[in-house]
Amino acid sequence: MKKILFTLFVIYGFGLNAQRTDYDWKKMDPKQRKEIINNLSPEERKDLLKKFRNNMVTDNLDIDAEDKAEFTQLYDEYLENQKQIKSQFNPNFDPETLSDDEAKAKLQQSFEVGQKLLDNRKKYADKMQQIIPCQKVLKLFQTEGMMRDKMNERKSSRNNATGPRQNP
Repeated sequence: MKKILFTLFVIYGFGLNAQRTDYDWKKMDPKQRKEIINNLSPEERKDLLKKFRNNMVTDNLDIDAEDKAEFTQLYDEYLENQKQIKSQFNPNFDPETLSDDEAKAKLQQSFEVGQKLLDNRKKYADKMQQIIPCQKVLKLFQTEGMMRDKMNERKSSRNNATGPRQNP
């Protein structure tokens, strides 16, 4: 899933420069881009991905130049908070192996984390509306949902393609 996201952002953001380089991503062939990206440290890759993501979001929302830095900082903060909230729930468990009490507790925990995610989204929607119009905030969340759906589709199709084969 991370590779898909990374590839999407790299493809979209080739016009950006890497942190310690001044590459012209648009003029490079895919092999060159891949080689450069593979030679980056994990931290540099993360920073590059973050720049590509932010560029894609601000371009998609057509954020005014004077508001880009403030919006980007707020958007990064929002995503970091969402990530921290999501980390409170470990979805890697087999429900079949849980007792009734454990399953009830896990279900309740999932509701609580979901509510925290929603509350955080509302909080940052209010903050973002002080920088960009409500329509653009709505478009941002709509775009996030579509990207999440696409990633889930790809993950599902990849899992189906690589899963165990059943003999007829």
